[in-house]
Amino acid sequence: MNDDELRREAAPDDDGYADTLLEEELRLAAAVLDPVPAELLQSALDAYALHDLDARLAELTFDSLVDALPVRGGTDAPRMLTFRAGEVTVDVEVTADGLIGQVLPPQPARIEVLGGPRAPRPVAADTLGRFTSDTRPAGPFALRLRAGAEVIVTEWLRA
Repeated sequence: MNDDELRREAAPDDDGYADTLLEEELRLAAAVLDPVPAELLQSALDAYALHDLDARLAELTFDSLVDALPVRGGTDAPRMLTFRAGEVTVDVEVTADGLIGQVLPPQPARIEVLGGPRAPRPVAADTLGRFTSDTRPAGPFALRLRAGAEVIVTEWLRA
C-alpha cells in the first residue's frame, strides 16, 4: 500500500475530517511559532466588549485585589468588584464556586458572563437585583447586564 491508500483507509470518506485535522495542526504551529502579542489580545477583548454599540461601559470603581487593606492571616478571600455606570452599580464577589452579585438599584435583569470567544453564560437577577453563577470565570471575563432596554457592559478583568 502506498501513502495515499493508507490515508484514505485511516480517514473517513469526507474531506471535512482531513481539513479539520490540517486546520488544527496549523493553529498549533501558529501558536508556537507566531503567538498573538498580549497587547493585541487585550485590544481584541476590549473591542469585543463594545459589540453592543448602544451599551454603556461600567467602570471598575473597586477591586479588592488593589483597593482593599490586607488582612493578617486571611487567605483565599473572595475577590470583591464594584462596577458603576451612571446610577447603576453592580457588586460582584468572585469565589472558588462562581459569582455572587447584586444590581443596585434593585431590579430584575439578565446578566451574561462573557469569557472571550466562548458563548456567554446567562444568569438571571431577581427583583432585588441578586444573581449567582455556579461557574467561576477562567481567564479574562466581563459582565453584560440587560435591564429593560438598557445594556451595560463591564470592563474586562482576569479572574
